[in-house]
Amino acid sequence: MASYNKVILMGNLTRDPQMSYLPSNTAVVEIGLAVNHKYKDQAGNQQEKVCFVDCRAFGRRAEVLNQYMRKGNPLLVEGRLELDQWQDKEGQNRSKHRIFIETFSFVGAPQGGGQGGGGGGGGGYAPQQQQQQQRAPQQQAPMGQAPIPPVPPAPAPTAPQQPAPQPNAYDEPMPGGEEIPF
Repeated sequence: MASYNKVILMGNLTRDPQMSYLPSNTAVVEIGLAVNHKYKDQAGNQQEKVCFVDCRAFGRRAEVLNQYMRKGNPLLVEGRLELDQWQDKEGQNRSKHRIFIETFSFVGAPQGGGQGGGGGGGGGYAPQQQQQQQRAPQQQAPMGQAPIPPVPPAPAPTAPQQPAPQPNAYDEPMPGGEEIPF
């Protein structure tokens, strides 16, 4: 029987990333995500449920998450669901589902301004141009030729000016006040 194991979540970090290393010097980071679900109950009251999910990443992904993410930052993760099983100190069998992060994306605008993450817990992301420079591979020239200079980063695109949106029929609330979940 075929199977498929793919999880996509977007939420906010519940704590600062916890970095450690395996005996093979592979970086491992543990993060927690809070994923919210808003809905209206039968009485019409706005309700919210929060699902807390533990996630783990390895290698370079772990190092990047540890460097740029802080408690409260939004993050989009894609990965696979796995079941961790162990015995606690009393000898009881324990288990927990965990997401093993395969890819992720930073969400939202940078906070805190800078890599240092100074006081206040903002700890933003690296500027986009700096991230592009870090990812730019070093090109090697063929034997007997001059070295190839690195390609400078492209300038940040500017947003085109858009006219103010005009109201239309889609802006009106749905009958019954229900929201469409996306």
